Amino acid sequence: MTKYKELIQVMISKNKELFDEFTRLHAEYGLEPDKHQEEFNHIGAKVMNVVKEYENKLCGRSENNGYASFSGNLAERYQNEVRKIFPLIDHIGIIVKKVPSFTIKKINLS
Repeated sequence: MTKYKELIQVMISKNKELFDEFTRLHAEYGLEPDKHQEEFNHIGAKVMNVVKEYENKLCGRSENNGYASFSGNLAERYQNEVRKIFPLIDHIGIIVKKVPSFTIKKINLS
């Protein structure tokens, strides 16, 4: 198994409660995005912090070992693997504004 896949498994196992909650919320968000957007953003921010922390650990090692030119590809593979597990992770941070319905007022010309 590749290093980034191992790191994802370690990340999920060390933060089991957070990722269990996010998995449940991820499924609910997939069914009703408007209803769960605020909670998805709140919990998703915590998840993204953990994902970025582990990405920095992974890519920091490769950069320090003289493989800085491969670090970008490694980070991309890592992010794609996270997207395989949580396909809607890129929807974290979306701000939904409720716009009142558009109506035109009638003009009385008489």
